[in-house]
Amino acid sequence: MSSSVSPLAPKHVPDMPVIAGIRLATAEAGIRYKNRTDVLLAVMDKGTAVAGVFTKSKCPSAPVEWCRAKLKGGKARALVVNSGNANAFTGKTGRGSTALTAKIAAKAVGCGENEIFLASTGVIGEPLDATKFDGVLGRLAEAAEPSDWLAAAKAIMTTDTFPKVATATVKLGKAKVTINGMAKGAGMIAPDMATMLSFIFTDAPIAPAALQALLKSGVEDTFNAVTIDGDTSTSDTLLAFATGAAAAHGAPKISRAGDPRLKAFVKAFNGVLANLAEQVARDGEGARKLVEITVEGAKTKASARKIAMSIANSPLVKTAIAGEDANWGRVVMAVGKAGEPADRDKLSISFNGIRVAKSGARDPDYDEAQVSEAMKAPEIAIKVSLGLGKGRDRVMTCDLTKEYVAINGDYRS
Repeated sequence: MSSSVSPLAPKHVPDMPVIAGIRLATAEAGIRYKNRTDVLLAVMDKGTAVAGVFTKSKCPSAPVEWCRAKLKGGKARALVVNSGNANAFTGKTGRGSTALTAKIAAKAVGCGENEIFLASTGVIGEPLDATKFDGVLGRLAEAAEPSDWLAAAKAIMTTDTFPKVATATVKLGKAKVTINGMAKGAGMIAPDMATMLSFIFTDAPIAPAALQALLKSGVEDTFNAVTIDGDTSTSDTLLAFATGAAAAHGAPKISRAGDPRLKAFVKAFNGVLANLAEQVARDGEGARKLVEITVEGAKTKASARKIAMSIANSPLVKTAIAGEDANWGRVVMAVGKAGEPADRDKLSISFNGIRVAKSGARDPDYDEAQVSEAMKAPEIAIKVSLGLGKGRDRVMTCDLTKEYVAINGDYRS
């Protein structure tokens, strides 16, 4: 965890309201470091629905495999998250650690092990000593309170420089329902179904299948449209929990994602996902610039996404932005290598609203001083117009600085 907060961190941290049916507690379990909270326990009321999306990595962590298997039951009573150790690439030992953690948590909460969900983040390849949870989770279950959202977000941080939280309140039927979320992630970020770790909670009465559909759809233009360094984690986990407590106040029970009564809720739900995803980009390791890349005029949206990701993941583009250089040649390179339809002579590029290239050549009105001044801004918008169709997409990333190398060079030290 860095001692200095990213200059791109949000200026305002929202007050996180209580969600009926959710209680939180954190502790120092000594997983990797001393004198810092590194374990979170979230306790849910009986009947809480759960949904999840996970990494597509062929080398997933033991907690990812555990959650995939337990997701079929559709119900959750507790979530245990630890930082400092990812419990990934740990073989039978790792699977044993998840089983033991779930057993300890189930006893602490008073439920079945199939209602326990797990997530771990940190160093890959080192065994996780789950005996460190013995006693700790029991104390946390007794101490858990509904209001400890910021402490919970801090407990799951690794190289993050600030806790990431978001909230929204919206009407569902006659009742107000709340959506709270937290996330962690600053490096090894190129999500493929989720982000490193993120958890969404609501009191809306939504059935597991409907919640799963909402989550799968919502992640595509939020977490799956963010990249820091092009590396998909072994631990990517995004879980959503719905306690259903708002039903007591007039919220209708929702059994399908297409229910028209969900329209406002879906907008708010996706807004929380988008907010958290942007915070991940803002906290990219060593980042000094938040970068939004928009590709328009592509053959399809999918084509626009691939081209945007090619630009966002290019070390040459990202280092140019770090150097405040509007080097459109590097953007042209990234468009050309994406393997998607593109016509050099139709290509136009702009940085922060200033067009630097038009119809396959430097813009005749290009002004180096004007563009250089624009590149000093902390937020950079790159727009690429292909002129081939109606496909459009947007992704978020950050610049690539010397600090990124320093952080990752020292990560296990």
